[in-house]
Order: sequence, then structure tokens, then C-alpha cells
Amino acid sequence: MASNSQIYQAAMMSGPEKLATVTGLVNKLTQDLSSVTLLPHQRDAALEELKLYGRDPHNADPIFTKELKGIEMLTRHAFDSSSSTTSRNALRCLCNALYLKVETRQFFVDLGYEAKACNKLKNDSRDDEFLISRLLLLTTYDTNITLEQLIDEYQLADSMTKHLERHAKHLIDAKPTTDPMHMMALTETVKLLFNITFHCKERTSSFTQAIPHVVTLLCKGSYQVSKSLDPPIGSLVNVLINLDLGAKDVQSSLYPSNKPAILSDRLISLLDQSKTAYQDEELENAVVPLIAAIRVVHAHAPQDVQVSIRQKLLPTEDDRNEVLGRGSSLPSWLLKNSTNAIAPKLREMIPILLFDLSDKDASKFIENVGYGFASGFLFNQNIPIPENASGAFSSDAGSSGRPINPVTGQFLDSERHADVPEMTDAEKEREAERLFVLFQRLQANGVISVDNPIRTAVDRGALKNYQMTTMKTSIRESLPTRTLQSGCDNC
Repeated sequence: MASNSQIYQAAMMSGPEKLATVTGLVNKLTQDLSSVTLLPHQRDAALEELKLYGRDPHNADPIFTKELKGIEMLTRHAFDSSSSTTSRNALRCLCNALYLKVETRQFFVDLGYEAKACNKLKNDSRDDEFLISRLLLLTTYDTNITLEQLIDEYQLADSMTKHLERHAKHLIDAKPTTDPMHMMALTETVKLLFNITFHCKERTSSFTQAIPHVVTLLCKGSYQVSKSLDPPIGSLVNVLINLDLGAKDVQSSLYPSNKPAILSDRLISLLDQSKTAYQDEELENAVVPLIAAIRVVHAHAPQDVQVSIRQKLLPTEDDRNEVLGRGSSLPSWLLKNSTNAIAPKLREMIPILLFDLSDKDASKFIENVGYGFASGFLFNQNIPIPENASGAFSSDAGSSGRPINPVTGQFLDSERHADVPEMTDAEKEREAERLFVLFQRLQANGVISVDNPIRTAVDRGALKNYQMTTMKTSIRESLPTRTLQSGCDNC
């Protein structure tokens, strides 16, 4: 470990002085590869010092530039050294470099050390697991690395599954530890698992045996996090989206006979905690993957688990005592955020989930969430609205048999009406006239092309006591002298 004085010196050094120091270290470590010139402690100290300077790429070009072979030097020390200490020191430098400079990732891939990297990942070491997983994770971005080869020839899936098994066993054995490397290594492995199954979907089945360990870590793990979906929890949730949860040989792990809803309950609990844990602008990255994971779990779940999920996420009778989406329950929170303008991905994902929970049936969907929330989604998905949609609420709508407002989803007998006196005939006529004028203006400006309902009502004799000539006079007085012919310059 670097001393405080070394860290301070590296932070203070800049410009030509830093460049000269970095150049000297890279040259010294490169020469040491062809003819051993450094003792083990000197080599490790040089790598440790280089790591400090490499945290800021400015005036540290020898580390990052292909021509100066800094990446090649670090790679050879990382994978060709017989010393585990030297190897890990070099790996730390290498990970920093690949993180800070995108182009260095392809430099590493071009050296062809993937086989040695996968072989080192087989070690039962949290340090090696963390460093190699991070290194490989970085190479899944902006490189031409062949992930299929890592899985088929270098047993990457087996090594990663074994690490997850170790973490799950460590968790079940409840061995107390203050070493943060356990959680750091777990997080990097799970993030790597997500990226590989995302970018290499045709090899997803190679990681099916990891599913039981992921479920164990997610459902039985106790993690010190400040927010509900902080790593490694959020990373474990994300992985569920890509894995084959429909595989027959993992159904007993996903839905165990003694607690078939253990996974779904855990995910819904995390969703409930997220209601207050995240601000609107944080919901996109944090909660959208969680909702996607709930969809996948529900899709493959046995019927009793599906019923359990629906009972927790669809509006209940208690929710219907007021307009849906206005309460404090989890279903109300979901409906409220299905119109969240600040979180567009969440706004799109929630109706998809609720539609799935409604058996992907438009009538059930409208009945569950109300026409007000359902109509926009059905329109955007080109799903026809059933003719009997509103009639489904007229009677016996819920288990209580209480009629429900088809638009708001609220029980009709719970609706609150404004305590105002009945309109007089004169007031009704003035309101009809106002609406007539409004429609005429909209038609004149080309905003709408539908028939004026007030004119239709007069023509049919529905407004028998109202004189059309009076209305026409009022219209002439109300219309502007020149109708709007083009858009406003400021719109």
C-alpha cells in the first residue's frame, strides 16, 4: 500500500515533472521484463507508484499510449509474473488505465491475453475475482473481444458460477467479515455476468446454473446499503432480466415448494422501498430494471405465485375508495408514475407490467386500472379497446359487487361531488352557447374537424327552447375579425 507521503507527492506532481517520473517508471518496469533488474519489493513499489500517477491520465502518456507499450508492460507483469502480489499490483494499474482511456481496452484485447485472464479467474481469491472481473467487464465496451470464445474455450461461465456459489455459501454460513473485498468482488462478477448475457445472448444457457446462487444472494443476503437498490442488490436484480428463468432445472430454486413466492416477494419489497428511496430523476436507472425483473419472474411463475404478485401490484378495493393513483399504496404509486414526465422509461414500463398482470387482456386491463390509465397504453400499442370496456364496471365490478367509475377506477359510492346548486335553464343555455362558440372557433382555425355537438343537439330538437338565430348572433359577436391562418411566430 502507498504511504500518505507517496499519495501526496503523486497528487502534487504535474506537468513535465510528472511526465518524466512516469516515463522513468515505465522504462524501468519494461526493462525488468527482458532482464530482471528489480528485486520483488522494488518491482511492487514501482507498480504501486505508477498506479498513483495513473489515476490522472494528464502527463501520464507512457501508461496509456500504444507506441510506448505501457499497456503491454502492465499486461505482462499481470499475467506472466509468478508473484501474486506483483500480478495484482499490475492488474490494478491495468484496470485504472482501461477505465480512464477507452482506446486502451482494444490495446489489451489485441495482446491476446484473454485465456490467461480467464485462467486466473479460476483462483479462489476475492482479489483476483475482483480485478479480473473488472478487467473483463471493461473489455465488453468498445472492443472486438470474442465473448463466445471466453465461454466455449476458456470456461468463463464455469468460473463465474463457481465464484457466485462461493459467495452464496459464505453468506449462508454467516461467516462475519470486515473485508470489503467480498462485496466488491461479488458486485464486479455480477456486473460482468449482466454484460456478457446482454452482449452474447446466444450463450445465456451457459449461465443457467448460476441462477440458484443469484436467487440465494438476492433473497437471503443482508447488505449494508444506503438505498434499496445499491450494489450488489441492484446488480443482482439486473441479472435476472437476461438469464433464462424458464429453464426447467432451476424452477425449484426460483419458486421453492416451501416458499414459492420468496423471490417475487423480495423484488416487490425492494420496489416498495424504492418509492421513498429515489427522487424522480433517479427512477430511470434504479427502478426500471427492477420492474423488468418482476415481469420476467411473473411470466415464468406458477399460478399461485402469479396471483400473489397481482394481489400486491394491482389496485385493491381499498385503493378504489378514491381515484386510482392518488393513494399511498404501492399500486397507487405505480399508476401515478405511469404518467411521470420526468421518467419516460419508467412511464413506459409500468403499463407494460400492469398489462402483463392483466393476462394481456384489454378488458381486464381497463377493469384493473381504469380507462383513464389504460387508454393511452392501448392506443400506443395499437390494441383495440373492447366495446364492453365501460360496461364491465356498471355492476358487480369488484368482489364486493360495488359499481366502479370506468374512467377513474373509483367506487361510485365513494365519489365526492361538489356541493353546488342545480343550474337554471338560463345557465344551461349560456353554457351550451359557450361550448357552441368554442367549437366554432376550433373548426374555423382548423384545430378540429368533427361536428359541433351543440349544433347537432339543436338540429335534433334536443334544445327545443333555444333559438338558433340567437346563437348565431352571439357567434358573430364572439368570433375574432380575422381567423388564425398560420402558426404563431413564437410557438
